Amino acid sequence: MKVDLKAIEALAPDQPSLKTAAGLTKPAKWSGASVSAEGQLIWAACAGSGANPYRVIADVADLGSKCTCPSRKFPCKHALAC
Repeated sequence: MKVDLKAIEALAPDQPSLKTAAGLTKPAKWSGASVSAEGQLIWAACAGSGANPYRVIADVADLGSKCTCPSRKFPCKHALAC
């Protein structure tokens, strides 16, 4: 299932988050990407500033997400990029 870019832009808490998320879309930043059998859930690990990558999961049907990063913004830049 493909998510519309306009829908992702509408979810962003602010423009800086969206801009930073665009930089995180590079494949080199991500590892362990997977999709559920029905294609609704996607998850991966995103390299961040910490020693361990952040774990991100997103529901492409309702555009919900969860990330292990310490950001107070929701959705965070990692979830937007996922």
